[in-house]
Order: sequence, then C-alpha cells, then structure tokens
Amino acid sequence: MSPRELVVLGTASQVPTKQRNHNGYLLRWDEEGVLFDPGEGTQRQMTYAGVSATDITRIAITHFHGDHSLGLAGVAQRISLDHVPHAVDVCFPASGAEYYDRLVNATSYYRRAELRPRPIHHAGAVDFPGAPFAVSAVPLSHPVDTFGYRLTEPPGRRILPDRLRDVGLSGPIISRLQQHGEVEVSGRTITLDEVSEPRPGQSFAFVMDTRVCDGVHELAADVDMLVIEATFLDADAHLAAEYGHLTAGQAARAAATAGARTLVLTHFSQRYRDLSAHLTEARHHFPGPLHIATDLTRIPLPPRR
Repeated sequence: MSPRELVVLGTASQVPTKQRNHNGYLLRWDEEGVLFDPGEGTQRQMTYAGVSATDITRIAITHFHGDHSLGLAGVAQRISLDHVPHAVDVCFPASGAEYYDRLVNATSYYRRAELRPRPIHHAGAVDFPGAPFAVSAVPLSHPVDTFGYRLTEPPGRRILPDRLRDVGLSGPIISRLQQHGEVEVSGRTITLDEVSEPRPGQSFAFVMDTRVCDGVHELAADVDMLVIEATFLDADAHLAAEYGHLTAGQAARAAATAGARTLVLTHFSQRYRDLSAHLTEARHHFPGPLHIATDLTRIPLPPRR
C-alpha cells in the first residue's frame, strides 16, 4: 500500500518566482492520487517530484484563476500521451465549465485517455465513483466562484492479532470474517467486533483563495491535515481582504479554532521571498504540527487518532 502524503508541486500565488512554481499538490492516498489546482508548470514539477501521469486518479480545481488551473492543459495532454489506463475524474466549479473546456481542448492532441468532467453546481458531495473516501465541496469567499474540498474516510475496524490467536483464527477465514462480519468455527459464532477495535477514518481539507468565511471553518473542523493559503502577512490584511485571500495569522487562527491537527500553509505572494515571518505569525496561534510548504517536498498525513 502506498503512503498517505502530500506531494507539494508548487507554492506560489499569482506570480511564480525563482523559488516557487505556480500551485500544484498531489495527495497520495493509498492507491489514489488526487491532483489539486494544477497551475502553470505542473507537468514539469511532476517530473522533478517523481510523480507520473498514471499516479493521477482524480483532479480537483478550486477555481479558474490561472495560478490554479493553467497547468490543466498540459496535464490533460500528458495523461493521454502516457496512455493512462484509468478514467480520471475532474471536479471544478460549474460556472467555469467554459474555461475547463478551453483548457482540455487548448491544442490538437491524440486523446488516448478518458477525462470525466464533474462540474460542481452547489455545496455538497462530489461524485467520485469508486473513491475510498467521501469528498465534499464547500463554497469560499473569492471574486470568482471557488470551492474548498474535504476528503473523509469512513471509520472501519482494526484487526488485533492477539485476539485472533485467542479464538484460534488464521488464514483465509479472516478475510471472510472481515467481509461478512462473522464466521462460524467449531459450532461457535465469532464476530468481527470480538477480534478488532474501531479504526477512525482520516480526513484532509484543501482551502485555497478565500477570505475568512464560514466555509473555511467548515472545511477545517477536526481535520487531520489542513492545506490552506496564506498569501499575506497580518500587516497586509487590508490587501488580503481586498483581493479575497488569507494572512498566515488568519489561516492559523482558523485552524486552531476548528481543531485541525496538522497545518500546511502555502500560496505565498511574490512580495515575500523569506517566509520566516509566516512561520512566526502562524506559530503564535497554532500549537500543533505546522509546515510552511516548499516546492517538491512531501508531507505525510499524521498517524490515525
């Protein structure tokens, strides 16, 4: 089973810099790979990060500003060029369907793979057939229609080897027990609850361009990992409010209030070459694991609760 981790492909906001590519984030979740907000240059960053087109099983776009979507054209063509064998679902705000069509049809190319558009018309569940997690879309506050995304794994059960030994179970019968919830052995019925314990599902939230709003708190509530924009510092909060963005302090306060476990700040304005002030500002409000995202880094999801 593959690790659950965030592969950071780019951390810039509107203007890429020598240190930061446009946005791009691949969430590895077992056999799934969800590509969030592929900005310009994402295809090249994938090469540097060791991410192949085949790794992508879903694409989620928060909104149609260029730093969050211009890379879709290249990624779509790469998926076909590499003959990706599975269909790739792409969710995006329905009001931007025109831009989606333009991007996936930007130039002539041979279509050898299937992209399945999943336009989002309103808040609620996103239709990702076969996904091992539920995906919900929540509106955010930005000049264009923008959605944040939350992935939630359903709770399950963790098999305990010592309890299996106590009841004398081993081999293929364990799979039948997991599938049916109970098995009969020597005239005795053994239930799954007897040999396991509850295993909470994990969760992940992705919050890009937005002012502070109810949607931020809804997405961040008790989440295991929150990836959130921190375009400005508190000293520039007036710019954040004007252009529909967050400061590092606002993002950290929202994460702390909502009970997020791990905080990842990203989407930094080109005005800040040094991000130490972002870390200091956020640490003042958020006591838990805190990451200032850097291009081409990998951040593991925290262990289960």
